[in-house]
Amino acid sequence: MTHIAGPAKRHKTVQVNVGGVRVGGGAPIVVQSMTNTDTADVAATTQQVMALARAGSELVRITVDRDEAAAAVPYIKENLLKAGVTVPIIGDFHYIGHKLLADHPACAEALDKYRINPGNVGFKEKKDKQFGAIVENAIKHDKPVRIGANWGSLDQELLTHLMDENAKAPNPMDVRAVTREAMVQSALLSAARAEEIGLPKNRIILSAKVSAVQDLIAVYQDLAARSDYAIHLGLTEAGMGSKGIVASSAALGILLQQGIGDTIRISLTPEPGGDRSLEVKVAQELLQTMGFRVFVPLVAACPGCGRTTSTTFQELAKEIQGFIVDSMPGWKTQYPGVESLNVAVMGCIVNGPGESKHADIGISLPGTGESPAAPVFIDGKKAVTLRGATVAADFKQLVIDYIERRFGTGGEGRTAAE
Repeated sequence: MTHIAGPAKRHKTVQVNVGGVRVGGGAPIVVQSMTNTDTADVAATTQQVMALARAGSELVRITVDRDEAAAAVPYIKENLLKAGVTVPIIGDFHYIGHKLLADHPACAEALDKYRINPGNVGFKEKKDKQFGAIVENAIKHDKPVRIGANWGSLDQELLTHLMDENAKAPNPMDVRAVTREAMVQSALLSAARAEEIGLPKNRIILSAKVSAVQDLIAVYQDLAARSDYAIHLGLTEAGMGSKGIVASSAALGILLQQGIGDTIRISLTPEPGGDRSLEVKVAQELLQTMGFRVFVPLVAACPGCGRTTSTTFQELAKEIQGFIVDSMPGWKTQYPGVESLNVAVMGCIVNGPGESKHADIGISLPGTGESPAAPVFIDGKKAVTLRGATVAADFKQLVIDYIERRFGTGGEGRTAAE
């Protein structure tokens, strides 16, 4: 029997400082996101960056696609700082990044990192010159750079060259394998060129984004095996709703388990008018579920079955989860360490008491036909039995009391039993 003790040791990478946030080199895996506002709209972009930062995004990328957008960046940064929001801002450049950075030095200075796509930074004889111009700007302003190859905008000259070489090989690879190799080479060759120009390795992050799960896994495994640059993970064009969440979690989960990845983004297509910060929540939940980071207290709840025909435990689980999410902004400063709390809300006697004992605080509600009593377990021991119409309010108060005792001033690290 194979025993899985936990995640593999993290792939050793060089650490990069992005506006005060450490990426790679053994630092905690960083969550990032991207706005979908028109960057030229200073107010809208400022508000969305603030919302993403409040949701827990530790880096936020914005599109810088034209002069109006580049001109807006310093004002966005100024507004954020005035509001006390210090999240680092990344400029996403395609096609004319070299020109925008040169024409808008205030933008170049305000950004905390630049993102370059080697597949569209320039074409033919202009490619090296325009790539070099962006790198030189990064050196001048002391900024890190993410060199991000993308399956949908791959360097066609490189791909054609590798396809021609493959066709001559005695045992040619399939087209997808050659395309994956082109992705890896595009990132590595561009990084080597950036170092030649003078950008140090500790200011370079690589990514190689693909939209198919198996291709993404193969590309990043190869990229990690062939370099020690800090790595950004993300499944590009992941999709909407559950499809995007499942695809991203499957791909990134495997890579993270193998120790690959220093910063991640879950690229979800939002519903019309949907909440952009959902991608931040999913990224946090993925990292916390896998044991890499701790962001918010976990609420364990059973899925329900024929023994739980009442919706009481579902309603209580939802209420407690919402209560925790709403309370976390204040709790983070008032109760250091509260994010490690585990709460269980169970629905019947089969697994309820056992799961509740494993949680810091848990309640086992009565199932169909069971006695109308709800035992509460604190630090593995039965503490009280709740009954009547006020069970939900009583349990919520017990959670608050527990948090105060364990994480409140002078109580950090204590348990209720102590």
